[in-house]
Amino acid sequence: MGDVPGEDWRAAGERIDALLTSGGPGRDRAEELARLLTGLYGAGLHRLLELLHAHGALTDPVLTAMARDDLVASLLLVHGLHPDDVPTRVERALAQTGDDVALLEVTADGTALLRAPAGGCGCTTAGRDERIRAAVEAAAPEVTAIAYEPAAPLIPVSALFERPAGAGGVP
Repeated sequence: MGDVPGEDWRAAGERIDALLTSGGPGRDRAEELARLLTGLYGAGLHRLLELLHAHGALTDPVLTAMARDDLVASLLLVHGLHPDDVPTRVERALAQTGDDVALLEVTADGTALLRAPAGGCGCTTAGRDERIRAAVEAAAPEVTAIAYEPAAPLIPVSALFERPAGAGGVP
Protein backbone atom coordinates (compact mmCIF):
# COMPACT_ATOMS: atom_id res chain seq x y z
CA MET A 1 0.00 0.00 0.00
CA GLY A 2 2.87 2.39 0.74
CA ASP A 3 6.52 2.55 1.65
CA VAL A 4 5.90 1.88 5.36
CA PRO A 5 5.09 -1.82 5.82
CA GLY A 6 3.91 -3.40 9.05
CA GLU A 7 5.16 -1.77 12.23
CA ASP A 8 7.80 0.32 10.43
CA TRP A 9 5.41 3.28 10.64
CA ARG A 10 6.90 4.13 14.04
CA ALA A 11 10.37 4.38 12.55
CA ALA A 12 8.99 6.44 9.67
CA GLY A 13 7.41 8.85 12.17
CA GLU A 14 10.70 9.18 14.04
CA ARG A 15 12.55 9.84 10.76
CA ILE A 16 10.03 12.51 9.74
CA ASP A 17 10.45 14.18 13.12
CA ALA A 18 14.25 14.08 12.79
CA LEU A 19 14.12 15.60 9.31
CA LEU A 20 11.81 18.39 10.41
CA THR A 21 13.82 19.28 13.51
CA SER A 22 17.25 19.23 11.85
CA GLY A 23 18.56 22.42 10.34
CA GLY A 24 20.07 22.77 6.94
CA PRO A 25 19.12 23.84 3.47
CA GLY A 26 15.54 23.32 2.42
CA ARG A 27 14.18 23.12 5.97
CA ASP A 28 11.54 25.80 5.33
CA ARG A 29 10.38 24.01 2.19
CA ALA A 30 10.32 20.67 3.99
CA GLU A 31 8.21 22.16 6.80
CA GLU A 32 5.80 23.70 4.30
CA LEU A 33 5.55 20.40 2.43
CA ALA A 34 4.88 18.53 5.69
CA ARG A 35 2.17 21.06 6.67
CA LEU A 36 0.49 20.82 3.27
CA LEU A 37 0.59 17.01 3.20
CA THR A 38 -0.66 16.81 6.78
CA GLY A 39 -3.53 19.14 5.95
CA LEU A 40 -4.41 17.18 2.81
CA TYR A 41 -4.38 13.83 4.57
CA GLY A 42 -6.30 15.29 7.53
CA ALA A 43 -9.02 16.55 5.19
CA GLY A 44 -9.11 13.12 3.55
CA LEU A 45 -9.45 11.33 6.89
CA HIS A 46 -12.17 13.72 7.97
CA ARG A 47 -14.08 13.10 4.74
CA LEU A 48 -13.60 9.33 5.13
CA LEU A 49 -15.16 9.46 8.60
CA GLU A 50 -18.04 11.56 7.28
CA LEU A 51 -18.69 9.03 4.51
CA LEU A 52 -18.56 6.10 6.92
CA HIS A 53 -20.99 7.90 9.21
CA ALA A 54 -23.32 8.85 6.35
CA HIS A 55 -23.51 5.20 5.26
CA GLY A 56 -24.04 3.83 8.77
CA ALA A 57 -20.65 2.12 8.82
CA LEU A 58 -19.12 4.27 11.56
CA THR A 59 -20.57 2.27 14.42
CA ASP A 60 -19.45 2.46 18.03
CA PRO A 61 -17.47 -0.82 17.71
CA VAL A 62 -15.72 0.45 14.57
CA LEU A 63 -14.92 3.78 16.23
CA THR A 64 -13.61 1.99 19.32
CA ALA A 65 -11.42 -0.28 17.17
CA MET A 66 -10.03 2.75 15.34
CA ALA A 67 -9.28 4.54 18.62
CA ARG A 68 -7.48 1.44 20.00
CA ASP A 69 -5.26 0.90 16.95
CA ASP A 70 -1.94 2.69 17.57
CA LEU A 71 -1.38 3.78 13.97
CA VAL A 72 -4.95 4.89 13.27
CA ALA A 73 -5.26 6.58 16.67
CA SER A 74 -2.04 8.53 16.08
CA LEU A 75 -3.35 9.75 12.71
CA LEU A 76 -6.66 10.73 14.29
CA LEU A 77 -4.78 12.63 17.01
CA VAL A 78 -2.63 14.55 14.52
CA HIS A 79 -5.74 15.75 12.74
CA GLY A 80 -7.92 16.43 15.80
CA LEU A 81 -10.30 13.60 14.91
CA HIS A 82 -9.77 11.22 17.84
CA PRO A 83 -13.15 10.21 19.31
CA ASP A 84 -11.95 10.09 22.94
CA ASP A 85 -11.41 13.23 25.02
CA VAL A 86 -8.08 14.03 26.66
CA PRO A 87 -8.93 12.71 30.18
CA THR A 88 -10.15 9.39 28.75
CA ARG A 89 -6.95 8.95 26.74
CA VAL A 90 -4.76 9.90 29.72
CA GLU A 91 -6.60 7.44 32.01
CA ARG A 92 -6.19 4.66 29.45
CA ALA A 93 -2.48 5.44 29.07
CA LEU A 94 -1.98 5.40 32.84
CA ALA A 95 -3.74 2.04 33.12
CA GLN A 96 -1.42 0.59 30.49
CA THR A 97 1.74 1.59 32.41
CA GLY A 98 0.93 -0.82 35.24
CA ASP A 99 1.64 1.91 37.80
CA ASP A 100 -0.84 2.76 40.53
CA VAL A 101 -1.32 6.34 39.35
CA ALA A 102 -4.66 8.09 38.94
CA LEU A 103 -5.64 11.13 36.93
CA LEU A 104 -7.21 13.84 39.08
CA GLU A 105 -7.78 16.36 36.30
CA VAL A 106 -6.45 17.93 33.15
CA THR A 107 -6.29 21.65 33.82
CA ALA A 108 -7.21 24.39 31.35
CA ASP A 109 -3.52 24.98 30.62
CA GLY A 110 -3.04 21.30 29.70
CA THR A 111 -1.42 20.01 32.88
CA ALA A 112 -2.31 16.46 33.86
CA LEU A 113 -2.56 16.40 37.64
CA LEU A 114 -1.90 12.87 38.92
CA ARG A 115 -2.06 11.08 42.26
CA ALA A 116 0.51 8.43 43.06
CA PRO A 117 0.62 6.45 46.30
CA ALA A 118 3.50 7.06 48.68
CA GLY A 119 6.08 4.29 48.45
CA GLY A 120 4.82 3.14 45.09
CA CYS A 121 5.66 0.17 42.97
CA GLY A 122 9.15 -0.65 44.19
CA CYS A 123 10.63 1.10 41.15
CA THR A 124 12.44 4.39 41.17
CA THR A 125 10.28 7.46 40.99
CA ALA A 126 12.30 8.67 37.99
CA GLY A 127 11.66 5.41 36.15
CA ARG A 128 7.96 5.56 36.90
CA ASP A 129 7.74 9.22 35.92
CA GLU A 130 9.49 8.61 32.59
CA ARG A 131 7.21 5.66 31.81
CA ILE A 132 4.15 7.75 32.64
CA ARG A 133 5.41 10.77 30.68
CA ALA A 134 6.01 8.67 27.57
CA ALA A 135 2.60 6.96 27.79
CA VAL A 136 0.70 10.22 28.34
CA GLU A 137 2.63 12.02 25.61
CA ALA A 138 1.78 9.29 23.10
CA ALA A 139 -1.90 9.15 24.05
CA ALA A 140 -2.57 12.84 24.60
CA PRO A 141 -0.09 15.21 22.95
CA GLU A 142 -2.31 18.10 24.10
CA VAL A 143 -1.00 17.57 27.64
CA THR A 144 1.64 20.24 28.21
CA ALA A 145 2.89 19.12 31.62
CA ILE A 146 2.50 16.41 34.23
CA ALA A 147 2.30 17.27 37.92
CA TYR A 148 1.70 15.12 40.99
CA GLU A 149 -0.62 15.95 43.85
CA PRO A 150 1.49 16.57 46.93
CA ALA A 151 1.56 13.46 49.08
CA ALA A 152 -0.45 13.69 52.27
CA PRO A 153 1.71 13.39 55.37
CA LEU A 154 1.41 10.10 57.23
CA ILE A 155 0.63 12.01 60.43
CA PRO A 156 -1.13 15.35 60.00
CA VAL A 157 0.94 18.20 61.39
CA SER A 158 -2.02 19.32 63.51
CA ALA A 159 -1.90 15.98 65.34
CA LEU A 160 1.59 16.78 66.62
CA PHE A 161 0.17 19.62 68.71
CA GLU A 162 -2.78 17.72 70.17
CA ARG A 163 -2.70 15.57 73.24
CA PRO A 164 -5.01 12.63 73.58
CA ALA A 165 -7.72 13.10 76.21
CA GLY A 166 -6.57 11.84 79.58
CA ALA A 167 -2.86 11.81 78.66
CA GLY A 168 -0.52 13.44 81.11
CA GLY A 169 -3.31 14.52 83.46
CA VAL A 170 -4.91 16.78 80.85
CA PRO A 171 -8.61 16.07 80.25
